Amino acid sequence: MKPLPGLFSRREILKKLGLSAAAVGLASLGGARAQAADSGTASPGPSAPPAPRGPYTLPELGYPYEALEPVIDAQTMEIHHSKHHQAYISNANRALAAYPDLGRMSPEELLQNMRRVPGSIAVAVRNNVGGHANHALFWDILTPGGPKEARGALASRINADFGNRDTFLREIGEAAGARFGSGWAWLVAYNKKLSVISTANQDSPLMDGYVPLLGIDVWEHAYYLKYQNRRSEYVGAVMSVVNWDKVGERFAAAMR
Repeated sequence: MKPLPGLFSRREILKKLGLSAAAVGLASLGGARAQAADSGTASPGPSAPPAPRGPYTLPELGYPYEALEPVIDAQTMEIHHSKHHQAYISNANRALAAYPDLGRMSPEELLQNMRRVPGSIAVAVRNNVGGHANHALFWDILTPGGPKEARGALASRINADFGNRDTFLREIGEAAGARFGSGWAWLVAYNKKLSVISTANQDSPLMDGYVPLLGIDVWEHAYYLKYQNRRSEYVGAVMSVVNWDKVGERFAAAMR
């Protein structure tokens, strides 16, 4: 049966209603977006998951982010400490969540005993517990104050093992500059002698039996905002603000 003139078939009515509903929906969505833009707010997105709880927490710097300017700018310090270091801690806690016995070890003890780490989390521990330990040392040796050159027993040991201070500075600068990609340059103790080594990524000297005394972070996030690709300039600048009392404390402990 044909519809009466001026009326629509059931199919045509549904079709038109569907188009109308879609149009209304789009108009409402556009209006909501415009209102949000006008008010300076946006509809809430999915919230970030909370950081996993675990054995490690972000250590306080003990000094303000701007304390090392102009050598390291405040923005780099804040991002490096509160974002990058925190990420290593969160990932380490996540990896160790099912292994409370490993979580009860200090980061240094765990890195010295990697053979005890299950293969399923070995890479995560290497990268993230290593990253946590490396950065904790880095912040400590950059504590403002203290002498800017080694002194006492440490100075004598540097002269004995490198020939003189200038040779040591050249070697650690070369180790930092030659590190391909991301990593660290280190002054380390081994068998009560000093040497300079370089490690990739967040590998810790502790994993190979060395005791780290001083580390220079040469990941780009450590220096790129201020120094761009001028890594050697950054390395020289960082060495000028090292607190050698802090390095000396680590040296004294390693020599016991």
